[in-house]
Parts: sequence; C-alpha cells; structure tokens
Amino acid sequence: MNISFFIAKRLFSTKENNNNYTRPIISIAVLAISLSVSLMMISLIILKGFKNEIYNKVTGFGSHIKITKLTDNQSFENYPINFDDQLYSEILNNANVTNIQTVATKAGIIKNNEEILGVVLKGVGNDYDHSFLKSNLIEGNTLLISEDSLQKSNDIVVSESIARKIGCSVGDKLSIYFMDNPVRVRKLNVIGVYNTGLSEFDDLLVFGDIKQIQKLNNWNSSQIGAYEVSLKDLKFLEDEAEKIYQNLDFNLNTTTIKQSYPQIFDWLALQDLNIIVIITLMLIVGSVNMITALLIIILEKTQFIGLLKSLGASNKIIRRVFLYNSLYLISRGLFFGNLIALGFAVLQQKFSFISLDPEIYFMDTVPVSIDFLPLLYLNIGTIIICYVFLIVPSFIVSKISPVKALRFE
Repeated sequence: MNISFFIAKRLFSTKENNNNYTRPIISIAVLAISLSVSLMMISLIILKGFKNEIYNKVTGFGSHIKITKLTDNQSFENYPINFDDQLYSEILNNANVTNIQTVATKAGIIKNNEEILGVVLKGVGNDYDHSFLKSNLIEGNTLLISEDSLQKSNDIVVSESIARKIGCSVGDKLSIYFMDNPVRVRKLNVIGVYNTGLSEFDDLLVFGDIKQIQKLNNWNSSQIGAYEVSLKDLKFLEDEAEKIYQNLDFNLNTTTIKQSYPQIFDWLALQDLNIIVIITLMLIVGSVNMITALLIIILEKTQFIGLLKSLGASNKIIRRVFLYNSLYLISRGLFFGNLIALGFAVLQQKFSFISLDPEIYFMDTVPVSIDFLPLLYLNIGTIIICYVFLIVPSFIVSKISPVKALRFE
C-alpha cells in the first residue's frame, strides 16, 4: 500500500477540510489551472484551424505542386507543355497524390463603361477538382467543362471582389481584353461568384475553360500551361516534389506551394511563436498558483505534519502526501480546462458565434480544428511541469520541527 497516497486521500477528502479557510485559496488555484489550460488549448485549436483554413485556400488556388516549363519563372503567361499521358498516369498512381489537373493562365483586362481591372484568367480542364470553388461559391454554379476538344465553354466564375468592382453579377457578360498582337477580346458569361477572403487571389483570378487560353495562344488541344498536383499530406511535400522532378524532361520544373507563396507560409510560421509565448505564460501562472496553494495547505496542516513526524513518518512520506493532493487539484483544473476548451471549440464549429473581419484575417469567423494528439501532449506536459515546480516548495516539510509543529496554532 502507498501510505502517502492513502493519507492524502483520507485527509483531503474529509468534510472538515472542505470547510476550512483554505478552501477559497484551493478553489482559486483550481480556477487558475482551469483557465490556463483552457486558454492554452483554445490557442492551439484556433491556430490549427487558422493554419488549415489558410493552407486549404492557398492550395485550393494552386494545389501543392506545380509542373511548368523551366522558363516560366512564375509568369502569368505560360509557355506551352505537351500533355504527357504517361507522366500524368504515373503521378496519379502515386499513393500520396489525390489529384492531378491540367491548367493554363493568361493575363487580361476587364473593361466596363467606368472601370478597368487587371485579372488573370485561369483555364481549367475537365479533370479539375471543383470542390474548392464549390465550398467558396456564394452565388451561381461552378464550371462545366466538356471533354470534347472542339466544344469550348464561354462560362467564367469570378470573385465577389471583382464582381463588386466591375459591377456585374451572375448572368452578365464580361469583355476581357488580352494584350496580344493584335489585342484580342472575349465576351464571357458569368455563371458563378466565389469569395475566399484571400484578397491576394480574389482580386486577381477568374476561372474559365482551358480551351479559351489554348485558342488565344494558338496552341493545339494537347498543349497546356501546367500540371497541378494535390497531395494527401503536406509533410511529404518536398519529398514528393523531388520525386516528381526526377521523372520530368530536362525542360520542365516543379514548384511547391511554399516556394510560390513564401510570404504567406513564413507569416503562418510566425504564429507558432505567439502560441509558445501564450503557453509559457499560462504555465507560469498555473504553476505559481499551485505553489501558493501548496504553501498555504502546508501552513494550515502544520500540526498534522508534526503529528506524522512524531509517529515516525519520514519527510519523504509527508512530502508525497502534499504532492498527491496537489496533483489531485491539478487534475481537477485539467478536467474543467478541457471541458471549457472543447466546449468552446464545438460551439464555435457549430454556430460560429465569434466573427472576424475578412479584410484583415482572410476569413469571416474564428476557425477551429480539434487535433487530440497535441492536446493530449499539452495536458501531460502541464501535469509534469506543475509537478516539477511543486517539488521544491514541498521540501519545506523537512524544515518543520515536530515539537514546534504540535504547538502551532
């Protein structure tokens, strides 16, 4: 039998202990642990949701890996690539690849009676994954691209930002001018309006049929601007990009989404530092409160400590009594902290009661994503760190004299 655990269980579960003057201090300590843990967990949940939201939007516009002509240099005017059916099949058969699609881009200008707006027409084929556009569509429909190389669609999907600036809506026709020699113009039908909140993309991209760009560039039906490859897991992004690159012709190149938009991913990486600061501060707050509660409990139980020492209990046994009690209080704090954090996450996920300014945060509501493994590590880490912090003050027990302690009032 663990005598320290037995004494702690009996001593700190009695009705007498619950009615003494230390009860408010203990309640405050438990409350501090609860709030600290809930804030740490909510920070992780929101950061994970925020990162996932941004990742999904950025990759939704450009996938994870892009295969282009070596001379493209991130230009909106693609150099043509001859479609390679063997390469397409090899990439698609990769277990970590969810989709590969053919695209092409071309810069143009939308003009109406009052406004001139520079845009990029992104041509997509019948293999394009429309799930991203569907999830961000606020009006109309997504594109329907025919497999027939001779059947060219005049439909386009524009962003809410572009539609507002130009003054158009679903069902209207837009004239897009392309700066070729001579200048070419296409009248296209607006069938859908999307909004992702990422102004860097929303202010620029218009989605249409890839055959429009093939016709404008005088390409044949087997020429495309780029392949876009989507992966199951971003952890293997660099490895998969290198693997694909090794199988390409000398005149082709791979570019990862992180290489295409380094400023966005660097900005997201900086958010991790904010979380580290929050977690550190909350752990300090929780630990200090637990140390205070432990010292007060030891002070209040001075006579009891003297009695145990007079009966032959060692300092080690007595220290463990108070450490077990502190761990009990920490576990209560963790329980309520987890309840608050997970309750918040579920309610926010379901009702989105906390909104954001999309102009600043690229989304209109606070995103949440519950990943239980980091939350489990956070709980275990909290227990370990608080326990380590409590070891030092528990040594005060060894300084208490049995004779003085029994006389203590």
